[in-house]
Amino acid sequence: MDSQDRKVVVCDNSTGFVKCGYAGSNFPEYIFPALVRGPVSRSTTKVGNIEQGSYSCELRSMLEVNYPMGNGIVRNWDDMKHLWDYTETYIDTRNCKMLLTKPPINPTKYTEKIIEISGGYVTIQTVLTLYVPSLLTGVAVDSGDGVTHICPVYEGFSLPHLTRRLDIAGRDIIRSVLLLLQGYVFNHPPDFETQEQKLALETKVLVESYTLPDGHIFEVGGERFEAPEILFQPHLINVEGAGVAELLFNTIQAADMDTRSESYKYTVFSGGSAMYPGLPSRLEQELKTGDVEKLSKFEICLGDTPRRKHMVLLGGAVLYQEKGARVLEKLAVTV
Repeated sequence: MDSQDRKVVVCDNSTGFVKCGYAGSNFPEYIFPALVRGPVSRSTTKVGNIEQGSYSCELRSMLEVNYPMGNGIVRNWDDMKHLWDYTETYIDTRNCKMLLTKPPINPTKYTEKIIEISGGYVTIQTVLTLYVPSLLTGVAVDSGDGVTHICPVYEGFSLPHLTRRLDIAGRDIIRSVLLLLQGYVFNHPPDFETQEQKLALETKVLVESYTLPDGHIFEVGGERFEAPEILFQPHLINVEGAGVAELLFNTIQAADMDTRSESYKYTVFSGGSAMYPGLPSRLEQELKTGDVEKLSKFEICLGDTPRRKHMVLLGGAVLYQEKGARVLEKLAVTV
């Protein structure tokens, strides 16, 4: 990586983690939790007024947690500024420009606020996702910690009128796992019993052991497969609305006829919650069995990219590599 690449810092702000690195890099250089903590009682704890990122996790017993973002939207701008300031402890941004990301359908005032506080250039997460496989047209399915977006992109521009949002993602799946481990039973309809669920409940081979930060070890078996099911069937946690497979189908079918073929052929995943093994193939299977007559003339191909957890940040690096100085000129624009 040359000095020119280090003129742009790509910072992917998501609900769960902040990932940042220099343009031109293949992986994020720094990843830390998107949380800010303050002491529960300043009179009894010897910690600073505000702690951010990884260090705040080490002091979790003495601190009260606060997530600046919820469901992909900044809830507390003061805490968000603390997170950006914390980024500067890793990367010297004094001689750099910042390329920050935002969800696809947030209001204009949201973008203006990011620029006002950070002084950087803001681009849409889902558009960057398609840059990694060198696509300008397709559909990005981005599922992170707080929200899942299905965003069609045409010639490098997102289509907000077709973008769909599902307020179920990684954090909800974690809550579901905890509930299942405590013996909670999801709100299944009487006839809800599939072959996959039977396999998940009966198998012992796929039981995994996990170690918590405090050293405790616990085993997770069928819960690993049942919890992510809420992405496809939100009613399991009493959330009304369509699941991710139905939303993807409806989104593509609502697009112009001329773009549907490319949308089905070039669907790309990004985000930590898209890392579940078998998720792309499960989604592809549900699409193909949904409306056979309408889909018979389309080639359906859902990309199973191994690095989809960091697709947004990698897309920012690709954007800079392709446009170079033109991106720097755009970064210098103030609002």
